[in-house]
Amino acid sequence: MSDKYSATWISHSSISDYLACPRAYYLKNVYKDPQTRHKLQIVSPSLSLGIAVHDILENLSTKKSSERFQESLVAQFERHWPQFTGEKGGFTSESLEKTYHDRGLAMLQRVMNHPGPLTGLAVKIKADLPEFWLSEDENIILCGKLDWLTYHPEDQTVTIIDFKTSKTVENESSLQLPIYLLLATYCQKYHVRDAAYWYLELHDELTPKPLPSLADARAQLLDIGRRIATARKLQAFKCPHGGCPHCEPFERILRGEGKLVGSDDKMRRDSYLLSWKHSPDDTTEEIL
Repeated sequence: MSDKYSATWISHSSISDYLACPRAYYLKNVYKDPQTRHKLQIVSPSLSLGIAVHDILENLSTKKSSERFQESLVAQFERHWPQFTGEKGGFTSESLEKTYHDRGLAMLQRVMNHPGPLTGLAVKIKADLPEFWLSEDENIILCGKLDWLTYHPEDQTVTIIDFKTSKTVENESSLQLPIYLLLATYCQKYHVRDAAYWYLELHDELTPKPLPSLADARAQLLDIGRRIATARKLQAFKCPHGGCPHCEPFERILRGEGKLVGSDDKMRRDSYLLSWKHSPDDTTEEIL
């Protein structure tokens, strides 16, 4: 019998972790600190920037289209930023923080100057974390948040829009759009017309992206979900390289090399700051 509490939950983030390195998946998504019973999170400038910008844009989707830009997004960002300042945001110097802070301001200024689809009707999924049974028989649930669903009243369809805060372009092999297609199909009632990325640091307009068929997307995600479920059952989480850039940062935390900079009891995560030989750059950014 299916049970959400014992199910294998998969998302774009956890799938990416597993495909990159099963050990990294384990340390980020399964392992809990024996003392706090919290999972581990590594703070970084790019992660903080992505979360801060997405928070502001997500708030827009909760408002009527006529009210979304009554207050400056830049002003909202400035009020929100103190949550990410200093070491708790992964910043090791004031100059590094200013660089990322200014990037966030520029992205939101771009949105205000070229709001495009954000001025129209939008569908807001009410669930905090949309999810559905990818396979109830196999106890696998797919979950994730969609950044924006533009609603087209003429044919009652939606367009999936995903905001990108990285300077790099999403890889063509990314599973993000197949995941979003499934979530948008099964977590709200309108047919998905199309999808696009919005590279907020690069372009004023959307970058349309082709969507896979629903059947292909489901088959692809179910295959990966089964692999993750099997790994969890067998506790098979070895790094295929005996150590790699994906799992090594978490191994460093276990060795006591990380600095605890925050603890979230609600999300049950402990945040750590790691020292790096080189400043973080966009090649290691989280793409949200």
